[in-house]
Amino acid sequence: MRMLARLMAVACSALALAAPAWAQAWPTKTVRVIVPYAPGSATDIVPRTVFEQVAAQVGHTILIDNRPGGGTTVGTSAVAKSDPDGHTILVHSNALVTTPAIQANIPYDPVRDFSAITPLGNVPLVLVISPDKQIGTLKELVAAAKAKPGSINYAAAGIGTPPHLTMERFRLAAGFEGQLVPFKGAPEALTEVITGRVDVYFCPMRRAIPIPISTSGSERSCRNRPRATSSARFTRKSQRCGTMRA
Repeated sequence: MRMLARLMAVACSALALAAPAWAQAWPTKTVRVIVPYAPGSATDIVPRTVFEQVAAQVGHTILIDNRPGGGTTVGTSAVAKSDPDGHTILVHSNALVTTPAIQANIPYDPVRDFSAITPLGNVPLVLVISPDKQIGTLKELVAAAKAKPGSINYAAAGIGTPPHLTMERFRLAAGFEGQLVPFKGAPEALTEVITGRVDVYFCPMRRAIPIPISTSGSERSCRNRPRATSSARFTRKSQRCGTMRA
């Protein structure tokens, strides 16, 4: 199973029609980069890194504006309704196109209302399990979930986001029931897993490694390690994880 959070920068679609006019003069004022996720999430960290360099090169202020909520629809709608002058940019994940297919009455069209600027990167997801579950492998997780149908809950940074869809794909392939617990971003979701209030989470690797440990004891710390990754590409710190393929 290979599912990545693909990050991209987009702007209002009308911007493309005016490209020759604004391309040589951009920017003429402060640029706002709207991120529909909470601060500290992978989709927040990447644009902060990228646009810090862009701001230095163009000599203008670029503000990162986090607008989480509504399964990423709050921030995305704000960009769709903004003036198409090239000074409001959306940095999003796969959820830009998957959310409208899952949620009804989305107030924007991902094709009509936006113009793509550039991809920013891919973020592998890793499955982390609460230490309170006393589960050390995927096999143990599936067995526990099947032994008590519906007893396992899982975090996601909004409905229709890559962590949500990756967990759904895994859950259906493994054949067990689970309960979704949505959050506004990865930091909140990961904290709830570590504290034991949520069982599992397909977390962006940047947030999961290294996982912050708030309790003492080497055995408990070890169980906080990621158990699987959605990508075949490993960092050295994640080589103990298994890779899931559909």
